[in-house]
Amino acid sequence: MTLDAALEQKLRSAPVAALSAQLRKRGIDNSSIDGVYALTPGTRLLGIAKTIRYLPLREDLFAQVGGGYNEQKRAFDSVLPGEVLVIEARGETHAATLGDILAFRALARGAAGIVSDGGVRDHDAVAVIGIPVFAASAHPAVLGRRHVPWDADIAIACGGTTVQPGDVIAGDGDGVIVIPRAIAEEIVDAALAQEEEDQWIAARVREGHPLEGLFPLNAEWRARYEADRGDG
Repeated sequence: MTLDAALEQKLRSAPVAALSAQLRKRGIDNSSIDGVYALTPGTRLLGIAKTIRYLPLREDLFAQVGGGYNEQKRAFDSVLPGEVLVIEARGETHAATLGDILAFRALARGAAGIVSDGGVRDHDAVAVIGIPVFAASAHPAVLGRRHVPWDADIAIACGGTTVQPGDVIAGDGDGVIVIPRAIAEEIVDAALAQEEEDQWIAARVREGHPLEGLFPLNAEWRARYEADRGDG
């Protein structure tokens, strides 16, 4: 499952804050994966969600399904190019949800990135591997300290929001958001249009104009904006 090339290009041009604003205008206010940060500052992330769910540690269950070729390893082995591995760790930051070997595997598979609302071990190594990773913390302990790798490719909760397989995942310095695939084109087109308008407003502010009537545009300022764009 991949993004259309034209849609992908537009999404890569749109800041996450602008996309988030357009989701809010359409009544989707809880679209952000809260509490995660880019291991490498300046990282951009874009792809289609592939989900993994970890349950709270219960020793008997971990003994049954946690070792060997578990759901975590299967997910990293099966991620497709352009997909973002999104991990539900319940916001538990006192154990890692991946380390450098899994990050290398995701990179080799062509994954677009990894998002976890839990911890990352081998933090400094993962940060320079070359795959975008957003996580909630660094922690040296392995998965089994707090988690049971349970299932994959289902709807999950990550960072306080719901993520479904196939959702669009976008991230930058402002954070990570989830965009329903069905409205991604509508959202990004509106976001890019608003960005153009905001850049014009910013230029007027730099010229020394006050904010009143300019931000947001009143009728007089909008007429000037449209004239400058050739819409008048």
